[in-house]
Amino acid sequence: MTVVLAIRCVNGIVLASDSQITDPGRGLSYPAQKLHPLGAHAAWGGSGSRAALYDIEQVFNDEADAIIEEKNLGHALQARVLPILKHHYENFISEVPGQEAAGTPATYILAAGYAGEVPFIVDLDPNGLVAHHEETGFQAIGSGAPMAQQAHALLSHFRMTEREIDYGVVAALRVLDALDATSPSVGGPMDLCRITPEGAHHLSPKEVDGIRRQVGRWVELEHQALDRLFDGK
Repeated sequence: MTVVLAIRCVNGIVLASDSQITDPGRGLSYPAQKLHPLGAHAAWGGSGSRAALYDIEQVFNDEADAIIEEKNLGHALQARVLPILKHHYENFISEVPGQEAAGTPATYILAAGYAGEVPFIVDLDPNGLVAHHEETGFQAIGSGAPMAQQAHALLSHFRMTEREIDYGVVAALRVLDALDATSPSVGGPMDLCRITPEGAHHLSPKEVDGIRRQVGRWVELEHQALDRLFDGK
């Protein structure tokens, strides 16, 4: 299972993902990098066919600046991704003798960052349709996306779109850790990218550990608030 999510804050965007890959055809799970740079001021992640995602990564590495600079960023992503998806769909063998569970070429892309001073959160589905999520301030893709959407809804009263990006980083990790605790197919290490108009910063494992301590403090403060809920009743 894969989950890649984006949270928009008042002064930046957080892109985050787990790192567990499940290969149903071979009954294997293993860690893999799911977040990648998209130039200096954006990043992207994907779910689905690893072969298709590899080809997309090569194109994005070569053409990141051109993509970001285009007037319609969604169309720019479409123009690069659709030929790759079509190639993999056309050459996908859906039924292999002796193999009950096959992989799938169905691939989703989620990109977030800044084009100049303008923030964007854009996804591309396996049908090639583009959707923008800057206004809602949240989007998730992958088989873990429904659970991520639910976790985000449970945190909606914290109004992350009105808070500084440091809060968004903590919220993103809290959502991922919650999915890790409830789903055996979501697993770490967790990958976080902190994006502002000044640039995109991919957090190191040590930095993620520091954010996780902030998550623990957040949970502790919630416990304290709940313990005092009926004080003065």
